[in-house]
Amino acid sequence: MSEAIRYEKDNDNIVVLTMDAPGQSANTMNEAYKSAMDQCLERLEQESDLAGVIITSAKKTFFAGGDLNDLVKATPELAQEFMDSVSAIKAQLRRLEQLPAPVVAAINGAALGGGYEICLACNHRIAINNPKTKIGLPEVTLGLLPGGGGVVRLTRLLGLEAAAPFLLEGKQVNPEQALKAGLIHELADDAEAMLAKAKAFCKANPKAVQPWDSKGYKVPGGTPATPALAMKLPIIPAMLKHKTKGCMPAPEAILSAAVESLQVDVDTALRIEGRYFTSLAVGGISTNMIKAFFFQLQQIGKGGSRPQGYDHHTTAKVGILGAGMMGAGIAYSSAMAGIEVVLKDVSEDNAANGKAYSKKLLDKAVSRGKMTQSAADAILARITPTASAEALQGCDLVIEAVFEKQELKAQVTQEAEAQMLATGVMASNTSSLPITGLARASSRPENFIGLHFFSPVDKMPLVEIICGKETSDATLAKAIDYVLQIRKTPIVVNDARGFFTTRVIGTYVNEGLGMLVEGLHPASIEMAAAKAGFPIGTLAISDELNLSTMRNIRLATEAALEAEGQSYPRTPADEVIDCMLDQHDRAGKLAGKGFYDYPQGGKKSLWPGLRDAFNAGSQEIPFDDMRERLLFVQSLEAVRCMEEGVIEQVADANIGSIMGIGFPPWTGGVLQFINYYGLREFISRARELAARYGERFNPPALLVEKAKRGESFD
Repeated sequence: MSEAIRYEKDNDNIVVLTMDAPGQSANTMNEAYKSAMDQCLERLEQESDLAGVIITSAKKTFFAGGDLNDLVKATPELAQEFMDSVSAIKAQLRRLEQLPAPVVAAINGAALGGGYEICLACNHRIAINNPKTKIGLPEVTLGLLPGGGGVVRLTRLLGLEAAAPFLLEGKQVNPEQALKAGLIHELADDAEAMLAKAKAFCKANPKAVQPWDSKGYKVPGGTPATPALAMKLPIIPAMLKHKTKGCMPAPEAILSAAVESLQVDVDTALRIEGRYFTSLAVGGISTNMIKAFFFQLQQIGKGGSRPQGYDHHTTAKVGILGAGMMGAGIAYSSAMAGIEVVLKDVSEDNAANGKAYSKKLLDKAVSRGKMTQSAADAILARITPTASAEALQGCDLVIEAVFEKQELKAQVTQEAEAQMLATGVMASNTSSLPITGLARASSRPENFIGLHFFSPVDKMPLVEIICGKETSDATLAKAIDYVLQIRKTPIVVNDARGFFTTRVIGTYVNEGLGMLVEGLHPASIEMAAAKAGFPIGTLAISDELNLSTMRNIRLATEAALEAEGQSYPRTPADEVIDCMLDQHDRAGKLAGKGFYDYPQGGKKSLWPGLRDAFNAGSQEIPFDDMRERLLFVQSLEAVRCMEEGVIEQVADANIGSIMGIGFPPWTGGVLQFINYYGLREFISRARELAARYGERFNPPALLVEKAKRGESFD
């Protein structure tokens, strides 16, 4: 018998299968598991007096799912081999649920993906009531569908509509929520109680069978032939397409598999699901998403860019200078992580208003039952609003989040350093000003670093950490520790004007506004962004950023470059912004008018005046060119950033682009998009775009050299 699953039969003839993959922190559907499960099933099928089977785990988690190392290797050439492997796993689970004895899943920890699919193949599911445990089928977030029978069984268990959030959105829930949703049957206080309940079920239900194998079973909500469901079905694909813009094949495949599977018997349904799963797994989009959202995100989450040799640092007291939107958001995130916060502004009233932002968020959480009032009160009590610099005494981290003016930032830096711990870290939340220049105001430049948060801070998961020329490794280590402490994702970049994220998204905005100057229709520009998978179009994001702010940053950059003896390279986007502000007094969403009109209480719409202002709609180019210009211009800029040493890790570039600036998730990030396209093919297409639209599309030398060597961005 394999070590991956222990087989233990008690005096009541109930067999406990304990999954315990050797040499792994979690159980996965690898070859060792498949071999062990096969051996267990053969033995179970030969038991003459089998009274029940209980499946549990010796790990902290129940089961982690499929082995993603194997999944990323799947290619179209290996499709049949992959399909055969998937079919073998399905066949095992089918044998498990058809054993002539009750089968119980004793869920001692997280059961996600393939782990929950094992549970679905059991007659009864009991979970330890730990609120940190997650249960669900998150495959769609990796560009896949639940390929071990999850689509087939969950739609039969809950019905198509109730199963949809778990299948199409990858919704994960804790045990109490899982019980309420019908994903599990019972809760237990601990492992001992869980096993006792599992054995009790086996004894009380000796002839248990799966609902879908019971004669006359009816799916909740009906099948696609049921009139009520049949009326809704035509609407669902349209809603899905509107949401995915056709860029994400997994949700569409899941819906197709679910609808088709409900029209046939279980075994045929499992084959249908397997074919859809294989088509996704051998496609490049799932590879992109697995690399980004599993391997690279895991690498960053484990502090992959953290300098070695430094003890872990826990921030105890953080000072935040500036209680505006950014400062208030940083205060909230820090307090939520249990850190004492000093929120300082020029007046007590301003600081109190900043604290009120946290109260608003906490009140909402309490009203929705996500938090108790006492917990909310404790979090709010950690934030001290003040106008006094002396309150910063004892802070081991201070983050300035004041206006983007170098003189003001220098003033507050010096004021804070006079009060905070001498060993503390001084950070700037600037989005564009070089950290090395800001550090000149510091008496301890080795302790100075950039912490670029994204708005709104409470929702945006990324923090861009920027190292100045004198920033020490010890300071970088502390900064990474703090970002992870507040449960955000840190990427690390080196100092340069615009850093990485601002610089890359700047090319996206410039390209869209440049298309407007070319005379392309604004609706087509926005649609090209949507069809590429961007969450917001270039014109809409410009309105969000505010055209006045964009121009102020440009003017500051012009002045800084002039002081360094350099000239600022004007772009067509600059002309558009100047025209919108100076000739039409349209500054963006905050002003109620920009590229869009924002009627009070109504839906925004493109400003009709764009046609006359920029001769918009007078020209046309291929739609694919518009779409790919928006993707290529950012990927090319990311390569230049890597070439210049602004960013060093591929993971930082990919995750930073997706989580920070909305690069389409299906691509796997700015550099993975190049891998997906193929380096040689990407270079050829870039040169084609350069010939048509400008030299900014010419491939950098680093990209050309990698292609010559047959390398990729890994």
